[in-house]
Amino acid sequence: MRIVIVAESFLPQTNGVVHSVLRVLDHLASRGDEVLVVVPDAAGEVPAEVAGARVVTMPAWAFPGYPDVRVATGRVSPVTAILRDFDPDVVHLASPFALGWRAALAANALDIPVVAVYQTDVPTYAGRYGIRGVENLLWKRVRDVHGRADLNLVPSTATLDTLQAQGVERLVLWRRGVDTERFSPARRDDAWRRAVAPGGERLVGYVGRLAPEKQAQDLAALAGVPGTRLVVVGDGPERARLERLLPGALFTGMLHGTELATAMASLDVLVSTSETETFCQVVQEGLASGVPVVAAGVGGPVDLVDHSRTGWLYPAGDMGAMAGFVRDLTGDDAKRAAFGRAARRAVDGRGWQAVCSQLVGHYATAIERHAGVGPQDIGLLHWTTRRMVKG
Repeated sequence: MRIVIVAESFLPQTNGVVHSVLRVLDHLASRGDEVLVVVPDAAGEVPAEVAGARVVTMPAWAFPGYPDVRVATGRVSPVTAILRDFDPDVVHLASPFALGWRAALAANALDIPVVAVYQTDVPTYAGRYGIRGVENLLWKRVRDVHGRADLNLVPSTATLDTLQAQGVERLVLWRRGVDTERFSPARRDDAWRRAVAPGGERLVGYVGRLAPEKQAQDLAALAGVPGTRLVVVGDGPERARLERLLPGALFTGMLHGTELATAMASLDVLVSTSETETFCQVVQEGLASGVPVVAAGVGGPVDLVDHSRTGWLYPAGDMGAMAGFVRDLTGDDAKRAAFGRAARRAVDGRGWQAVCSQLVGHYATAIERHAGVGPQDIGLLHWTTRRMVKG
């Protein structure tokens, strides 16, 4: 199969969109598919090839207040030319908004099937960044982009409900996978824990971007939880402010690979403060690491955290409840261990291979819907028909 993936963000950024695209590329490479990736540029730091797929960059500008985020706007014609030259069987739009909108228009003009993956709650993010009065316009863009897709994949039931309420159609639930070998209780490192908490404190961790939409300032409510030390893993535009707000916390900066997995597994409790998560991969990685989770009970975490079994879900905005749940787990070793074991069991069967195999099935469904035919060998039908038409 020939696939173009158009991603709204990509390397060298680290976020949920980039992570899922990389795992999809690995899977498609293992199948022998031909893949082209189209992404915003990042001052020459974007690799030319990933997992055997060629990467093409489009001119982009830095988002005000968050220069690591690149926004690719411009004319549709350059994207149309890229798609025409590669001649894909399907276009995969990863968290489409700006570049994804242009790709949707181009794919429609060239009569190419489109699968759009909703992953970033841009309308809500705008408010977090102080951009007021544009939420309705942003939702219109969401409807316009996803209205041009043959299939729209969403990561959680909360997101599905939100998009349905906004009038988006052709919705299918497609969750994210987790690397259960990298993120594992076996990564717990007692030496790392002693270095971080020489007094034997319980480690309460936050892992993620330090940006307004993540609401990490809510961690200040944990200052009164006895016998604990706060560990903040990540980086972003809010770091300096958070370091002043949380003077007793350890800020590790951005961690990757084994370092990240070790830090995650060495926590006693993971806290997710964001109220804008469409999925929340960090929560799933915490569960895989055998770490109970305390998360805001809204959005993606509602599907991931089994309340009172693998963690606790607190009412959004209720900092007292959040601190109370953290106190409950850090103060009861037996309960915390039981929650951790249940957390690990909860992610069984969620490996990326299974999730990406589902994605390939969604590609086939989109091709089928676009062609307007019944179930059959879609790959043979679509490839043969399009090649005959194009000569």
